[in-house]
Amino acid sequence: MNTPLPALPHGLTPWGMFLSADMVVQAVMVSLALASVVTWSIGLAKVVELRRHGRRLGRLLDVLGRSRSLAEATQAGDAAGPVAAALAEMAESAGLPPDGVRERAASRLAQLEADHGRRLAAGTGFLATIGSTAPFVGLFGTVWGIMNSFVGISKAQATSLAVVAPGIAEALLATALGLAAAIPAVVIYNLLGRAIAARRADLAKASGAILRLLGRDLDRGRASFRQAAA
Repeated sequence: MNTPLPALPHGLTPWGMFLSADMVVQAVMVSLALASVVTWSIGLAKVVELRRHGRRLGRLLDVLGRSRSLAEATQAGDAAGPVAAALAEMAESAGLPPDGVRERAASRLAQLEADHGRRLAAGTGFLATIGSTAPFVGLFGTVWGIMNSFVGISKAQATSLAVVAPGIAEALLATALGLAAAIPAVVIYNLLGRAIAARRADLAKASGAILRLLGRDLDRGRASFRQAAA
C-alpha cells in the first residue's frame, strides 16, 4: 500500500507566511515591500515630470525654429529659461566687445543644461540602489528562513513536510519579494535613463539654436554699427 503524504500545514498564503515568519524575515519582507513602493512612486513621479519637461522643450524648440532673433524667441513663455539666460548675458555685456558674448552665453547655457540634468536625474539613484541590493536582501531573508527550518527540524527531530514546509516557504517568499522589488527598479531606472538622455539632447539642441540666434543678433549689431560709422 502507498503511504499517504502528510497534509500541508494551514496558512501557507503570502499573508499567513508573513505572520508566521521570524521577526528578522518579517523585517526583510517589510523593507522589500517599502522598496517596491518607493520604486513605483519614483517611477510615476519621474514620468509626470519628464512629460511636462518634454512638452516645454517641444514648445521652446518650435518657437526657436520660427524665430529670427532672440527677441522673437521670448514668445516661448514659461519655457524661455535658456532664452532668458542668453538675453541676460547680452544685457550684462552691454558696452563690452561683442566677441566674447557668445562664449559667455554658451557657458551659461552649459551650466543650465547641467542643472536641468541633475534635477531630472534626482531620485533615480534610489532605483539603482534598490535594483542592486534588493536581491541580496531577499537572499538574506532566504538564508535566515532556511536556518530556522533546520532549527525546527532539529527541535522536532523529524523531517516531515509539515515541519520543513513553513520555513522553506517563508524563505522563498523573501526571495520572491526581493526579485519583485529589484526587477521593476532596474527596468524603470533604464527607461528613465533613456528618457532623461533624450530630454538633455533636446535641451542641447535648444541651446544650439539659441546660440545661432545670438550670433545673428550680434552680427546684425556689428553690421548696423559699421553702416552708422560709414
